[in-house]
Amino acid sequence: MQITMVGSGYVGLVSGVCLAEIGHEVTCVDIDKVKIDKLREGISPIYEPGIEKLIRQNQEHERLFFTTDLAGALKTSEVVFIAVGTPPGEDGAADLQYVMEVADSIGRLAEKDLLIIVKSTVPVGSCEKVEGAIQKQLRSRGVPHRLIVASNPEFLKEGTAIADFMKPDRIVVGLKHNEGAQEVRRLYRPFTVDDPSRLLLVDRRASEMTKYTANAMLATRISFMNELSILCEKMGVNIDQVRLGVGMDPRIGKKFLYAGPGYGGSCFPKDIRALMSFAREYDFELKLIQAAQEVNEQQKMFAANKVRSYFKNLEGKTVAIWGLAFKPGTDDVREAPAKTIIQDLITHGAKIAVHDPQAMERFRHEFGNHERIQFARNAYQALEGADALVLLTEWSEYRWPNWEKVGQLMKQRVVFDLRNQYEPQTLIQLGFHYQCIGRPDSTYHS
Repeated sequence: MQITMVGSGYVGLVSGVCLAEIGHEVTCVDIDKVKIDKLREGISPIYEPGIEKLIRQNQEHERLFFTTDLAGALKTSEVVFIAVGTPPGEDGAADLQYVMEVADSIGRLAEKDLLIIVKSTVPVGSCEKVEGAIQKQLRSRGVPHRLIVASNPEFLKEGTAIADFMKPDRIVVGLKHNEGAQEVRRLYRPFTVDDPSRLLLVDRRASEMTKYTANAMLATRISFMNELSILCEKMGVNIDQVRLGVGMDPRIGKKFLYAGPGYGGSCFPKDIRALMSFAREYDFELKLIQAAQEVNEQQKMFAANKVRSYFKNLEGKTVAIWGLAFKPGTDDVREAPAKTIIQDLITHGAKIAVHDPQAMERFRHEFGNHERIQFARNAYQALEGADALVLLTEWSEYRWPNWEKVGQLMKQRVVFDLRNQYEPQTLIQLGFHYQCIGRPDSTYHS
């Protein structure tokens, strides 16, 4: 099929590249000419393992194209995806202005029947607004084109997005009166040949709600375990052992049960705020979701407070930070715990030396240059003269450091393992003051 993907950000680019990889002809459209020029050279604006190889490979096979010309792309397309951003407003509600701008443009420029698929994460009822905007433009032009609007939320995890798209556990598509079902089945047939039940066709509002529900459920699981980790820490109980015992229950499962410094990223924080916002429009308060959000913010401060409590006074102290991205495998620092924790430590007088394999430039861009922050060339350089090491992102390169070298580089042997990546007894025996999340550590043993 011939596809136009409007928006070449994270969702649009990954989706477009993967659809080209399975054989569709995809044209990715974006208003940012600099971005499009780089993509034509095979340079991705995002860090996602394997994506640049697929961009170059599919351009060479003439299945993937990049342009700023939406009108030209629409002329040959059968399916148009809307995959632009829906940033949160001041009240947390998703801002649909970019989605609606694309809808207006499609209505003005369409020259034939099209299936329009909203891939952006949008509040319940948004597809109706998109449909209304398109129909308004078609009526003003007096053309009879049939433009069907469908919802198709993405369930991609940053760092494994390509694998998630190529081997989906489910594909949810929302349709109005089942219009467009045949086209949707053709579009996703390569993913459903072995299991047609992988494609779930529902109504549009249910599809839109599914995305928010999934993210709210996962965020709640994280906050649930993080809150219990604080209690476990107070009681001298190992939260990791609790996690293993609970995860063996098939009704619960093993995923999203790890204690840490709180969740971040582009999805969970934004989608939870949006969900609470449109719940308020219906005069309904989502108390459980609100609590999950509050616990998440509490967890970030709980993590920062570990450092402050140990030193009592951070003036003159240098804290080394390993990891800035909200998770490994991405350069995304949006709502990352690192932002909150670093800002708190700076406010209390600390100097910060940071390292991240992929996210330092993006962090510098979003956080801004600060006289108290030094960006290290490698993980060990960040430790030189440091009074403490704080692990915030569990990148694989931080998993097995040379602890003898770490101790020699640091001014004080103090480690705050906020991802529970290291073995407490090992570091304690090596003479480190070691603290983690919800497990017996130096504080407990002392």
